[in-house]
Parts: sequence; C-alpha cells; structure tokens
Amino acid sequence: MNSSKHTRAWHLLTLVILVIMGAGLWVATKKIDYTWRWNRVPQYFLYLDETLIPAPFDGRVDSLSLANGMARVSLAGENGEKKDLEVDKESLRVGENEDLFQGDYLGSISKWRAGPLLVGLWNTLWISASASVIGLIIGLVTGLCRVSRNPTLRSLSVTYIELIRGTPLLVQIFIFYFFLGTVLDISRIIAGISALAIFAGAYVAEIIRAGIQSIPKGQMEAARSLGMNVSQAMYHIILPQAFKRTLPPLAGQFISLIKDSSLVSVIAITDLTKSGREVITSTFATFEIWFVVALLYLMLTSVLSQVISWVERRLAVSD
Repeated sequence: MNSSKHTRAWHLLTLVILVIMGAGLWVATKKIDYTWRWNRVPQYFLYLDETLIPAPFDGRVDSLSLANGMARVSLAGENGEKKDLEVDKESLRVGENEDLFQGDYLGSISKWRAGPLLVGLWNTLWISASASVIGLIIGLVTGLCRVSRNPTLRSLSVTYIELIRGTPLLVQIFIFYFFLGTVLDISRIIAGISALAIFAGAYVAEIIRAGIQSIPKGQMEAARSLGMNVSQAMYHIILPQAFKRTLPPLAGQFISLIKDSSLVSVIAITDLTKSGREVITSTFATFEIWFVVALLYLMLTSVLSQVISWVERRLAVSD
C-alpha cells in the first residue's frame, strides 16, 4: 500500500513538472512579438485543388447533363468537332446552346491533393526505410567480415568502418552527390539514399560485431561438435542470439537515421525538412512550421520505437 502511494506521489511530481514547463513555454511565447497562424498549417497537409476546364475550340454547348454532382458538357465545334467534358456542377459557367470561344472556361474540377508537408513526410519515410534496409545488409556483411579470420576481410571492414565513422555525414552526402553522382551519373535520390545507407552500415557493422562477440565461444564449439560448419553455426546458432542482444542498439541507430535523413535536403531532395523550409519561404510562419516538422519527426521515431519494443517483447517470450 505504501509502495503504491509512493509511486503515485512520484507520478504527481512528474505531472507538476510537465505543467510548469508547459506554462513556462506559454509565457515565453507571449513575450515574442509574433503573430501565430496555426490555422494556415492544415492546408499544407491536404488542400482542395481547383482546376479550370477551358473550351478546346470555338463552338457552342450542344447539351448539358447533371449527375452525381458533376456536369457533363457536350461541345460542338464550328468545323464539326465534338467533345464531352466534365466539371463540378457548382462551378458550371455555361448554359445550353451558348456560344463559346477557345479558352473560355466551362467550369472547374476540384480534387483533394497532398500538400508539401505530407509529400515531404512520405519522402522522408521511404528514404529512411530504404537506407535502413540497405544499411542493415551492409552492416551485417561488414560485421561478419569484422570477425572473420581472413586478414584481408578484417582489414577492409575496419578501414570502411573507421573511414565512415570518422567523417561527418554531411560531407559524405556532398561527396556522393557532387563527385560520385557526377562520375557515375546517378540521381540525387540515389546519392542521398546511398550516403545514408553506407553511413548507417558502418555503425550497424560494429553493433553486429559486438553482438556476435558477446555470444560465448562455447556456442560455436558446440555447434561444430554437432557437425555444423562455420556458416551453418553462424546462421542457425550465433546470429539469432546476437540479433536479440543487438536489437536495442540497432533500433537506436535506425531512429537516428530517420533524423539524419534531414541532411539530404542540402542536395535539393524534397524531404520533410526541405518541404518545411519551402512552406516557411512562402508563408513566413516560421515557428508553426518548424514545430509541426519536429512533431512529425517525433511521430516517426516514436512509431519505430514502439515497433521495436513490440518485437523485443515477442522475442522475450520465446526465451
């Protein structure tokens, strides 16, 4: 009973601290000479795009028919041309038997389209996912080379790891885009994903190496005594155990990769960060957009963190 009261007291203290921090942030925003425009943010996720439909030639409206909120306009040209066009019923600007000139607007069609923030979020998601998968493969291969008995494989893997971990990611992105991109004629998307994947692969390799070396040597000896070769023992015995141990640091690396993916905006890839900058340029809603961008990154990393936690719980049940 006392333990329960003690826990509730600490939870209450946590809530009080969060409330104080929120109040402090609110007071700070009031002291800034800035007009907040939160009502303008939703349109940069989804917006209603209105496309005007012009008459393709000189002629007249032969007939009109209305159905399901749409108006079908049948046009008859002076030279015998005929064409049917559809517009939203509410936007209809012409009447039956009305004479038209080429370019006169018949009405418009409205469609919901993804705004720049939603497009940027999607680009960040698939760029990060692609780089994570490729980086995991690179890291797994390099990590196995790192613990290999072959001196050449060990030396090459160590050189790769030290070279990548010893240089900034931003510099690597520039090298991939401006040098390798020019030499190999690859697009900025490929250059950005490649730079992120190779950067992540170096860190994943060290995580895999540490996970493999954390498994007692007796596991390999027992597998070899059962008639397995080194590859079979590694695949069936060592790697499954190492994967469980390396899952938390791997999750941390991939979460960092999502945040690091914002750097590809420097080579004009329209990710979430670049989309945010473009919206700010046109709206000057600096604080609102950066807060939203930060929240979107937090959502991505939180979802990945929850997925990894679920996988950890599932693996723990099998132990």
